[in-house]
Amino acid sequence: MSDHEVKMIVLSTDNLDESIQFYTETLGMSLKFRDGAHFAAVDGGPVTIALATAVDHPIHGQVVVGIKTADVDAAAKAVEEAGGGIVTGPYDDAHERRAVVYDNKGNGLVFYSPLAR
Repeated sequence: MSDHEVKMIVLSTDNLDESIQFYTETLGMSLKFRDGAHFAAVDGGPVTIALATAVDHPIHGQVVVGIKTADVDAAAKAVEEAGGGIVTGPYDDAHERRAVVYDNKGNGLVFYSPLAR
């Protein structure tokens, strides 16, 4: 079994309120949380649907797959060695270690691992 688990799909929006309304009212999904006017997470079952404006989207304008992994650095290195590209190399934000990459066909991925508390 892989130590990579798809946990999130990040979608771009230019109007968070409208996107939240679509997913909650039209599709009946529940809002997990909202961060101001730039990010929200909707309960998509085993995979969270993230709605993000350019402020918080890792590659705005693209669908990006969020993959939880035990070793962000190793995942980013493996992608690069296999012909993918690094958008933002491994770094720590307030809650997790992350790397934003393209796979070998130009699809956006975010590898992340929660930081130890």
